[in-house]
Amino acid sequence: MPSEAKQKMIQSRRRPLILVTNDDGITAPGIRALTKAMDALGDVVVVAPADEQSAVGHSITLDRPIRVKDYNFGGELSHVHALAITGTPCDCMKLALHELMHRKPDLAVSGINMGSNIAINVIYSGTISAATESSVNGIDSIAFSLDSKDPNADFIPAGNYAKIIAQKVLRSQLPTGVVLSANIPAIPEHEINGIQVTRQARSRWQEGFVGRTDPSNKQYYWYRGVLNILDDSPDTDNQSVEDGYVSVTPLQYDRTSYGCLDVLRTWRWADAKDQSFLK
Repeated sequence: MPSEAKQKMIQSRRRPLILVTNDDGITAPGIRALTKAMDALGDVVVVAPADEQSAVGHSITLDRPIRVKDYNFGGELSHVHALAITGTPCDCMKLALHELMHRKPDLAVSGINMGSNIAINVIYSGTISAATESSVNGIDSIAFSLDSKDPNADFIPAGNYAKIIAQKVLRSQLPTGVVLSANIPAIPEHEINGIQVTRQARSRWQEGFVGRTDPSNKQYYWYRGVLNILDDSPDTDNQSVEDGYVSVTPLQYDRTSYGCLDVLRTWRWADAKDQSFLK
């Protein structure tokens, strides 16, 4: 039986266990780049959707079984244990943490998403939600996104910055309840100006739908929207990426507006039997 000091020494030499997922699907180029970056830092397990799950937010599968299948990245990543599942990014995290992994990971990462996750988009993103789910379970978590939807985009610079940011988190640890969202500009690596800590830009979607009729004469709709950024301050995630920086934004899943609690406590409240305060 090893002594307590020897056990601590063994633990200190243990490679970190890193869980990787995404919302673009396990065959997407971004998750391959992220897996390669994390493989340099620790032992990697990939549990990702079998197909694309973009913009599913924090949804989970309740109406059908979730199936799991082995996946092999091949090449230099053929040694990585990878599983494709028929579910959402949050399903991936829940299933990995509660059923598929032999121990709790030291870090969970999501991405690298094809397209940025800035401003209000963080509430729709499956990439962000996957990282949020692991954070809820007490694991330091990071979501990575590349500011490009080009299927031929170069993910190598984003992978290199993912490694830098993940290494920093492994060494320093995040405050409880905080998730990092990192957005990387889609420019050559030598043109990236560095890393900036940012806040979410204020924004709103200008939304609409295109209505059409199918061959059965039934109406259906395609969603269309344009993201309107409502501020251009240099400390926002959007502006930082536009200025050629990697934007790192701390997010939290506790959505309580603490600044509003005292305001609401000053309101006059009444029970259902007394509606006089509404008159």
